[in-house]
Amino acid sequence: MNKKLTLNIDDSLIDFAKHYSAESRQSVSSLFENYLIRLRDCQEDLILTDNTLSIYGITEKENLPDKEEMRKDFYEKSID
Repeated sequence: MNKKLTLNIDDSLIDFAKHYSAESRQSVSSLFENYLIRLRDCQEDLILTDNTLSIYGITEKENLPDKEEMRKDFYEKSID
């Protein structure tokens, strides 16, 4: 169900919205609704699971090992 919404927006943004609306052949309401849908979907994509949150930032306190050092160690272990 659609409802009416009143917004207070800077005049230059209103002019831009009307101009863009005419060029894209979409109503300003449709443009704003699509923007909010994309914003909501992006927010949902950013929700992290408990497992991800438990390891998030785990390496911030320690430097990651150098790739070359890791390769050297791996190579030396595989030779032995």
